[in-house]
Amino acid sequence: MTSPVRAAQPWPSQPWGPADGGASTDTDTMFGGKLPGMRLINWIWHVRGSLALAPGQSSDDAFERLAPLFSETGTSHERTNDTLTFSKKDQPAQDKMSVFDSGALRIERGAAESVLHYHLISRALLFCFLLVPLFLGIAQLTIAMGKFQKPATEAAASSGKATDASKKDAAQAEADKAAPVPLNPIDKFLGAPEPEKPKKGEEKPGRRNKKPSSTPAYVFAAIFATLYVIGRILEAWLVKRLFKRRLADA
Repeated sequence: MTSPVRAAQPWPSQPWGPADGGASTDTDTMFGGKLPGMRLINWIWHVRGSLALAPGQSSDDAFERLAPLFSETGTSHERTNDTLTFSKKDQPAQDKMSVFDSGALRIERGAAESVLHYHLISRALLFCFLLVPLFLGIAQLTIAMGKFQKPATEAAASSGKATDASKKDAAQAEADKAAPVPLNPIDKFLGAPEPEKPKKGEEKPGRRNKKPSSTPAYVFAAIFATLYVIGRILEAWLVKRLFKRRLADA
């Protein structure tokens, strides 16, 4: 049974040529003409694989067993002969294929056995991958800013030393003026209170001169790099196992 694909969500071009012998809709071929380098990088967010079907298993039987995977909320799919295409929007986390936004599955019939080929696309993998160079760039920018601020800080420190010396001399003079006058012996005998000593106002060191640190940016870059590597390997393995189990279910 074929479910309609929403017009607002047209399925992207299939990764294989059309089954009816028409013009090729291969995404790699399309991008190869306009952006030859796309072939070298689309593996970042594209997951491809294949599975051999059981001997004698028909395309109808294989797609019928896989159908529950494409009946989840937010998923639309369309089947044409031996090809099934799907797309997802606002897919729930419970969806076992939620990490993939679109894809195509095609069964190729051979003399000895039939093979299921799949091509899946994930924006989540692309997002994690792009965040790594972004945070590395932020870290390098932070380091460059620190080097730029260093000469200004050193100049301010050298001029500050001379200022501090003059300030100390002025402070010493003020302290001498503000020194408490000793009490007259008669006043002391009568119990007059000692004059209060002037309080020294010590400013606590502020954070204005704190140098920017690149450590947080490196930490985030490492986190997203780890997420990408694990996700790229794990999701490819999980989806292949998922298809294999569905095809083997009685």
